[in-house]
Amino acid sequence: MSERPSAPTGTPTGPRRGTATVLTLGVVAALAFMPAVPDQRSGPVTPDAAATPSADATDPTVTVLGDGSTSDTGPQPGRPTPVRLKPGEQPPQFVVFSFDAPTEDDNHLFSRARTSAKASGADVTFFLRGIDLLPATKRWQYQPPQHEAGTAAVPFPTDAQVRATLQQLGRAWLDGDEIADGFIGQFCGPKGGRDWSTADWQSEIGQGYSMVNFWKTGTGFTDLPPLPFDYQTDLAGGRAPCLEGRPNLLPAEKDAGWRYDASSPGGTQRWPTQTDGTWDFPLQRIPDASDAHEVLSTDRTPQTYQNAFDRVYHGSRAPLVIDTDLDPRHAPELQSAETTMKDLCHRDGVRCVSFRQLADWLDAQDPTVLDRLRALGPTSSPNWAAAVGP
Repeated sequence: MSERPSAPTGTPTGPRRGTATVLTLGVVAALAFMPAVPDQRSGPVTPDAAATPSADATDPTVTVLGDGSTSDTGPQPGRPTPVRLKPGEQPPQFVVFSFDAPTEDDNHLFSRARTSAKASGADVTFFLRGIDLLPATKRWQYQPPQHEAGTAAVPFPTDAQVRATLQQLGRAWLDGDEIADGFIGQFCGPKGGRDWSTADWQSEIGQGYSMVNFWKTGTGFTDLPPLPFDYQTDLAGGRAPCLEGRPNLLPAEKDAGWRYDASSPGGTQRWPTQTDGTWDFPLQRIPDASDAHEVLSTDRTPQTYQNAFDRVYHGSRAPLVIDTDLDPRHAPELQSAETTMKDLCHRDGVRCVSFRQLADWLDAQDPTVLDRLRALGPTSSPNWAAAVGP
């Protein structure tokens, strides 16, 4: 078997359904259901079928899509309408909580993060990896760039874990959370994202679409209801494994119609910029707990996050990005994120939003005002009448 499928031909035009759509259809058509391999992982995770969110196919407002894996149920509940700043108005303090690797396993960290966000009034971003919906017994369907078919740098989930993850995805979307792309195989370094061409990234993106849009075909779980959202049009951005390969990744993301990329490492706490029309939402360099050094804004302590928040909340109001890996080894860091959400999200002027919601708000602003905001240092004491003036 070849290492990756050949590129489809006849790419249609359009800002939203470009190469990714063609790759989706091409990969789905090419998926071969290889002989099952023994599942070496165990896990008694059992979805609560009675509580699984579903799209009622008898509801005239619901359109079931493709093989029944996804559906169009209308606008996402609770998604705010962005409003342009008025002259002299102080910007909101945006805080973005994002979570990598949302597999619902026996540790239940995905559901824990989701329910914590809901309790704190936060809309968050989950970077779903295509592998989260591909059981180990079906792993040969994945054809990673520059690697053997059916391989990945992280374990494939069990059938029960995929079922439980699907349940949590539907609930997260209904809560107002964003389902973004964390890519599939998590390959880093040589022959990983660092070495991938734009065509490699296009293959990874296309297969990722397939694994979500056609999870019933890929898993055989035809007894489950469709997800209550259209992933093909809902997907707005992604974050590359190990934050690698961005120069070749950006053209692939742009071709797919994505609005933002969160793969930059170590940006300062400043208002976001765009690269060729794509919003750049990097992990940030923030003050550590001692306030003497700067560290990346991922998997940190509540005091570290508090220091980072304070310097922009009382300064430039640049968005704060906090990222947490939902790997069981990072459970203490999830507690830090939960504590921070509970503490910050109800404060005056604070909005805990997803990356997509942040992009929505930025798109609605006066570009001249955004240029003035970008010129501010994190600890500035702005004259808002001038910074957000006419």
